[in-house]
Amino acid sequence: MRTLIATAFISLDGVVEAPGGEPGHRSSGWTFKDIDFVPAAYELKGREQDEATALMMGRVSYQAFAPVWPSMTEDFARYNAMPKYVVSTTLTESDLIEGWGEIHLLRSVDDVAALKESDGGPISIHGSATLDRALSDAGLIDRYHLLVFPTLLGAGQRLFSETDKAKQMLRLTESESYPNGVQKLVYEVVR
Repeated sequence: MRTLIATAFISLDGVVEAPGGEPGHRSSGWTFKDIDFVPAAYELKGREQDEATALMMGRVSYQAFAPVWPSMTEDFARYNAMPKYVVSTTLTESDLIEGWGEIHLLRSVDDVAALKESDGGPISIHGSATLDRALSDAGLIDRYHLLVFPTLLGAGQRLFSETDKAKQMLRLTESESYPNGVQKLVYEVVR
């Protein structure tokens, strides 16, 4: 069984929308504004590329990353080389870009569940707040890699849904605080 890892830049109030400058959010780029850059805080991001064997994203994140990441050969070399899974009910094969390696369309949470049951290593889910919420609600996420930023954004897409569901326990496996106020939290889902 494959491990699904949700990775996110997240504000203290749970917002994950537009951390890197994506359009549409009033505080777009909030991970870089008013926060000192501390390289050690991003060590987890490099480790994620080394651990993952595939990348997963929803349609919106795919459409944001696909025009940019393939040209970032130094920063995203491993991600660019690995298979990608895009979960979307609306994209077609003709919507997928060429030159970004192997890309597969998945149509539903059930398709993700079937992929998770297949052979292979960990799959890293980037961006994709809507997808993260759906997979979390379906009990499919195994681990969370969170970089929590010392900011309150008030509005925006959140990592976790407000669905009324049974309690889910998490086990903290790694944590660290950095001088800029960012906190690294790695949680495994307790099953």
